[in-house]
Formats: sequence, C-alpha cells, structure tokens
Amino acid sequence: MGQKDIAEKILEEYNDVFADIVNALIFGGKQIVDPDDLETASSLSAYKADEKIRSLDRDVAKYWKHGRIRIAFAGLENQTVRDKYMPLRVISYDGNEYRKQYSDKSNDSVIYPVVTLVLYFGKEKWNYPKNVCGLVDIPEGFEPFVSDYKMNLFEIAYLSEEQLDLFKSDFRIVAEYFVQTRVSSEYKPTPQTIRHVGAVFQAMSAFTGDKRFEEMQELSSGERRINMCEALDIIENRGIKKGFEQGIEKGIEKGRLALLIELVKEGEMSVETAAKKENMTVEEFKAVAKLN
Repeated sequence: MGQKDIAEKILEEYNDVFADIVNALIFGGKQIVDPDDLETASSLSAYKADEKIRSLDRDVAKYWKHGRIRIAFAGLENQTVRDKYMPLRVISYDGNEYRKQYSDKSNDSVIYPVVTLVLYFGKEKWNYPKNVCGLVDIPEGFEPFVSDYKMNLFEIAYLSEEQLDLFKSDFRIVAEYFVQTRVSSEYKPTPQTIRHVGAVFQAMSAFTGDKRFEEMQELSSGERRINMCEALDIIENRGIKKGFEQGIEKGIEKGRLALLIELVKEGEMSVETAAKKENMTVEEFKAVAKLN
C-alpha cells in the first residue's frame, strides 16, 4: 500500500471522524452513531480468481455496535479521480462482507447490513453511472431479472454550506477546503480548532498534492491547539522569511561578483584569480564581465 493511500485513511480511522461522516451524510447531522459504539474492522478481504487468491482492500471499515449486537458494517472509500467502474468495486466489497457472514452463520445468527460510502474529492462532477445496471448492456426482456446495486456516492467538493455545517469533526475542515477551492481560487478557512492535527495535514497533502501541508505536519507535536488560519499564517511567514534570506544571499553573491569584475577592470586582480574565487573558468568570467 502506498504512502498516499495510507495518508488518506489516517484521519477517517479516528472514531470521532468516522462517526461524524456517517452522522452528517446518512442521518442529516443527527448524532445517531456514537464514536464509542464503533469497532475497527478488517478492511481486507480475499477472493479467488484465475486460481489465485486476490485481495480487496477498502479504505476504512468499522462495525457499528449497539449494546452487544453488531447492527451494521460501514466502509468508506476515498476517490480523488472518477472511476467509471466504481459500482463494481463497491458490490465486490459488500458481497465479500456478506459472504463472510454467510460462512460464519448459525441458526441464531443475526445478519447485519453492509453500507459503503464513497467520498469523491474531485472538482469535476461525477458523470458516470452510480449503479451496476448503468454499466451493463442488458438484453431486451432480461431487465426484470437483473439485480441492480447502487453506490452511495458523495461529491465532497459540491456539498452545500448547510451540509458543511452538519460536520462537527476535523472532516469539516477537509470538506470546506474542497468546496471553497472548487468555487474560487481563494481559500478562507473557518477558525475551527483542529483536533487531529497531524492526520488532517497528512490527508490534505495526500488529497491535494500540495506540499505545503507536509510542512504543517510538524505543528502536530505536543499538545498544541491550532486552527487552519494559524497554520497557513505560519507557513506563509516561513515562506516570506525564506524568500528574504534567499534574496540577501543572492544580493551578497551578486555584489561580490560585481566587486571582482571592478577589481579586474582596474588591474588590481588578475582574471584567473577572480574566476577562481567565483568557481568559474576564465572564459566564463570574461563572458560575464564582458571582457574582450
């Protein structure tokens, strides 16, 4: 598994973030799923194809238990690019989970539902089918006999302000970024305090490819509380300072070269000595100094 894939999952692995996503997207913001009622499930399952055992690895998976009864299995899938065949992947994940229940069944077994949420972070609208039947060519007359399977897809960059307000966890910060940068190039974060600082910046770096978020990860050390506004200010100030220092360094280098050229022209230093001081060949120094 690549580092990018791992980074995308870390934030959603936290129970408070996972529960928040489910509560906001499925239950309209009602606090139905308690983080304490979530149990991490294996995201890996296997199937046999071409006489080989192959694996299916969904991004994040949890059991939602109520009391002692597991009543649902929920998985999250992250997509940064559109995948036409995503419904087939989803039915594969869910089918494998139902298969495990079938294999482990007993007469008093309670079969729990399996739910997968696909979180799409792309700025282009998802224009592919969101169900299996939308992908297959069904011969006439067979339509009533072909079972369909729909995909629960949420386009994060297209959430409304009302939908954003439903999120209470750090996921609000991530979703807000994608909504704002889709609408305009300007990003104005809300002053929400980040709880899982390192995980948020890892996820942002993985989702966006913006290396500035990698620099922010060091802000997660200790018990420091910070919001995105403060983090961006710190990075911006570092950039200004770095640029200033680089400017001074370039100025010093340029001034030194100008002085050497002047000394050569006035006959106080040989071309060979000046070129050596600048790590240049004599021909290079003469070209820069415009000496015949």
